Amino acid sequence: MISKNALPSQVAIVVPVYNEEAVVDAFHQRLRRVIDVLPVTFSIIYVNDGSTDGTQVALEAIAQADPRVVVVELSRNFGHQAALTAGLDQVEAEWVISMDGDGEHPPELIPEMLALATQGYEVVLAQRQEPQQAGWFKRWTSEAFYYLINRIASTPIPPGVSDFRLLHRRALEALRQMREYHRFLRGMVAWAGFRTVILPYAPTPRLGGHSHYSLQKMLRLAFNAIFSFSLVPLYLGISLGGVFLFLALLEALYVLSFWLTGRQASLAPGWSSLMFVLLFVGGSLMIMLGIIGLYVGYIFQEVKQRPIYFIRRMVTFSSDAESKHDPHAPTTPD
Repeated sequence: MISKNALPSQVAIVVPVYNEEAVVDAFHQRLRRVIDVLPVTFSIIYVNDGSTDGTQVALEAIAQADPRVVVVELSRNFGHQAALTAGLDQVEAEWVISMDGDGEHPPELIPEMLALATQGYEVVLAQRQEPQQAGWFKRWTSEAFYYLINRIASTPIPPGVSDFRLLHRRALEALRQMREYHRFLRGMVAWAGFRTVILPYAPTPRLGGHSHYSLQKMLRLAFNAIFSFSLVPLYLGISLGGVFLFLALLEALYVLSFWLTGRQASLAPGWSSLMFVLLFVGGSLMIMLGIIGLYVGYIFQEVKQRPIYFIRRMVTFSSDAESKHDPHAPTTPD
C-alpha cells in the first residue's frame, strides 16, 4: 500500500467533452467514487468543446455540486486536441491526468497511475490491451495508422496509446511550449522524451451514446501526425523522381543501341506503352505535388500564428454554492 506521503499532493484531471449531455453526470459520479477515497487533493477541469446539446448545463450543475470542478466553455468546436490543450493550459497542480469523458477511459486506473508516479516516472501512458468497442474498420485503421507512423516518423509512438495519460509538471510545461496549430498530443508527449512507463488496461464500454470521432476527424488526426512528425512523404517524391530518371536513362541507352547497330527501322512506334508511361508519370507527379501542397498548407496555417482555441467563459463555484462566472477569462493560451 502506497503511503499518503508518497503520493502526489495535487492532481488535476482534464476531461474534454463534446455533446456528452447523456453521460457526463454518470462519468463524474464514477470518477468521484475513485478519487474521493484517495489521500490526494484533486481538481477537475471539464472542457466543453462547443457542444450543441445540453452538455454545458449539465457541466454547470456538476460544478455547483462539486467545488473541485472548473468548466471551460470554448467559443466553438475546435476539436479534441485543441480542447485538451485548453484544459492543460489551465492546470496549476503538480500532476495532471487527461482522459475522455465517455467512460472508455476507466477512472479506476487512476490509483495505479499515481502509484507509478511515486516510482520516479514523469509520464504514465495508458495502453489499450483489448480491441476497442468499435467496428472492425476503426480497429483496422487504428492498427494501420500506428504501423505507418512508427515506420516513417523518427519518434516512436506505442500502439494503443491515446490521450489517457498522467503527466508531471515538467512534462506539462514542455508540452505547453509546443504551440503548433496542427496538434497530435500523443506524438508531442513522446517527442518530449521524459521518463515514461506504459500501463496496460482493458477499455470499458461507453456509458452511452456513440463516438464523435468520425472518419473525417480520424483522417485529420492521422494527417496531423504524419505531416507534423515525418518528412518521409517528401523523400518519397525525391526517390520516385530518381527512379524515373534512372528508367529514362535506360530507355535512352536502349534506343541509342538500335541506332548504333543500324536497326533503327526495328523501332516500333509504341503508342500504348508511351501513353502508359505518360499517365503513370503524370499521376505520380500529381500525387507528389499534392503532398507538397499539404506541407505548404500546413506551413501557411502555422505562420499565421492563430490561437489554438478561444474561451467563451470559465465557470466555477465556491464551497457556499455561489456562482463565479469569470468574464475576464483568457481567450487565448499563454
